Amino acid sequence: MTQLLPPPDGWRTFLWLWGSQALSVIGSAVAGFAFNIYLTQTRFPLAEQKPQLAAALSLTALAWTLAATLSAPLAGAWTDRHDRRRIMLACDVAGALLTFATLGLLLTPAAPLWLLVTLAGLMGLVSTFHGSAFDASYTSLVPRDRLPRANGLMQTVWSLAGLVGPAAAALLIGVPALLRDAGTGPAWLSGLKDGVPFAYAVDGVTFLVAAAVVWRLSIPSPAPRPRAERPTLAQDMRFGWVFIGQRRPLLALLLTFAVANLCTSNLGVLEPLIAKFGLSGDWEARGGTLQGALATLAVTQSVGGVLGGILISTWGGLKRQRVLGVLVPMVVSGLAFAAFGASSTVLGAAAALLVMGLTLPTMNAHSQSIWQAQVPPEMQGRVFSVRRLIAQFTSPASTALAGLLAARYAPGSVAVVAGLVLAVVAALQLLNPVLRRVEDPSLSAHAEAQPSTS
Repeated sequence: MTQLLPPPDGWRTFLWLWGSQALSVIGSAVAGFAFNIYLTQTRFPLAEQKPQLAAALSLTALAWTLAATLSAPLAGAWTDRHDRRRIMLACDVAGALLTFATLGLLLTPAAPLWLLVTLAGLMGLVSTFHGSAFDASYTSLVPRDRLPRANGLMQTVWSLAGLVGPAAAALLIGVPALLRDAGTGPAWLSGLKDGVPFAYAVDGVTFLVAAAVVWRLSIPSPAPRPRAERPTLAQDMRFGWVFIGQRRPLLALLLTFAVANLCTSNLGVLEPLIAKFGLSGDWEARGGTLQGALATLAVTQSVGGVLGGILISTWGGLKRQRVLGVLVPMVVSGLAFAAFGASSTVLGAAAALLVMGLTLPTMNAHSQSIWQAQVPPEMQGRVFSVRRLIAQFTSPASTALAGLLAARYAPGSVAVVAGLVLAVVAALQLLNPVLRRVEDPSLSAHAEAQPSTS
């Protein structure tokens, strides 16, 4: 097997790819925040509708997560067998179509919840195929010495999206009300209850822009294997399981992330509920609104993420014992999540989320660097997809449990327990000798991928 070397202009191509996908991620953050506002303020605005609101938040998140997680092995095998540029292009176009379909539903008086759940699941499927092709592509474009910087840039994107998304969504949502107050604008526009559909229109356009950029780029893919040596799709889907199963330290790292996702993947469900029911006394006393409280929480966490992403991009992370760069921030993140759940003020909750945001880029960038050091680019589609499945298989359970528990108990208490569990587990893993060997050179498959010199 020959090694897939980065092209001479790979870094420039990566920056174009990163920039276009960053725009799409920000557009999706705008739509995601707007959707939470739609559910909390438009669809289920009453306090007695708390169980229905929790169910709606859980079902849509669960549909996305289940589709994204369960399709990962197929997406990874598909990525290593087909042109990665075409996969990303097709997914960007499909994402635009699904987004515009959701926009159409939100223009109706009462969009069927089951249909919104279905569209969320399809978007999760598209996201996994796109993410698999993207993750394998940028490691084929970027020289190894620049991978920490690239990983930092990728982490910054997600945080920047959380920073820009709520503010842009809040602005778009308020457009119809502003026009009504001013007595201007066309009747169909000022007659809308809110501007949630505008947020989805922005998201759809960003998907199309990303597709247009990918269309013009040259992105390397592994050369097709000879037909006689080509395994079946089912064998390719099993490859990642075998690779990880033979490397216990990598499996231990994944199971640690599985616990982290079990404890924190519920944030998308708990945050709107905590803002609406746990922090209402504070923001009401200050003359604020639920929309403002949600935006404050989301923006503050994202500010932390942007700062953390800039830090890891400029620093480059630990050169040895990178697992410490995963576990120590994970302990801090768990404690911060517990503090978020225990907060009674928007300021206190925002401060806790700021700390969570700071830890995530460091944690994820170190983990990504560990995997990139152990897995050659031509294997990453298959291995990273199984990696994603093992690490995230607890996310659906986290989302479902959050909806069930938050409907019965105080949402803040659920966050406190989850955060403390995460902090304890991560602290114990610092003492795990198996996990501390995760960067052992004997685990690397790069040597197997070197071209033969005989």
